[in-house]
Amino acid sequence: MTPTSRPGRPALLGQNQYGKAENRVVKITRDGATHHIKDLNVSVSLSGDMDDVHYSGSNANVLPTDTTKNTVYAFAKEHGIESAEQFGIHLARHFVTSQEPIGTARIRIEEYAWERIENAGAGAHSFVRKGQETRLTQVTYDGSSWEVVSGLTDLTVLNSTDSEFWGYVKDKYTTLPEAYDRILATSVSARWRFNWTDDEQRMPDWEDSYEQVRKHMLQAFAETYSLSLQQTLYQMGSRIIDHRDEIDEVRFSLPNKHHFLVDLEPFGLKNETADGAVYFAADRPYGLIEATVLRDGCEPHIPVDLTNL
Repeated sequence: MTPTSRPGRPALLGQNQYGKAENRVVKITRDGATHHIKDLNVSVSLSGDMDDVHYSGSNANVLPTDTTKNTVYAFAKEHGIESAEQFGIHLARHFVTSQEPIGTARIRIEEYAWERIENAGAGAHSFVRKGQETRLTQVTYDGSSWEVVSGLTDLTVLNSTDSEFWGYVKDKYTTLPEAYDRILATSVSARWRFNWTDDEQRMPDWEDSYEQVRKHMLQAFAETYSLSLQQTLYQMGSRIIDHRDEIDEVRFSLPNKHHFLVDLEPFGLKNETADGAVYFAADRPYGLIEATVLRDGCEPHIPVDLTNL
């Protein structure tokens, strides 16, 4: 959006957007005695011909944010929630095509996973929150093209061996000893961009894609003999690119969850022994490793700072 100003005033109006954030919607689908649950946190952001509301307060082009909230709940009933991505696409298309002043709609969704409690009597309607991982998606539509960036956060993983860290630069402030067998742990925050941008293209199977990306990410983490967290990050990203044709770009933010051997010698105990060891899990400060992995020939679009999504 090109900044615009009122005549005679030096202040320019730049990029602007508005909407309703964090609409919590839980959709229960009943298949007889068996129920299915989708639990989303949906944020709507709209932009377009909104100069007048900023300059004069005229709401003539403003769709109330309360209306966007109501639309989220109505669409959950009317269209159901097949996937976070598909739900976001329904919403974005609606706002852009039904309201002339709106040029672009961006829908951000967090999805909280539940799993069925097995062997619990009737059982088919009882669930427990699944882990700490949160599924994410952001759908942006400008009336002609789509951008879908999905991902996850708070996926905590750990390798108790097959990780080293040595041969690094040392100066007078370096105290870290080289490690030839260490714990490697991180809490994965990742985003991946789909190459589906046009309604004429075949749409990905969003649910299967998420499960497959997650699977390849975890397998790469588990199977990489790591000499650095950077190496592991690249293996995770490249495995996704190699196996998932619908994805052109992956960005990771990986905090290194440090684990340090506890000094037990004051108690007459040797810590590092063949049968195991005791570690102190430090939560801060922590190393933060971030990078983008791209399909050859593609340009990056995911923001370097994931908080900008």
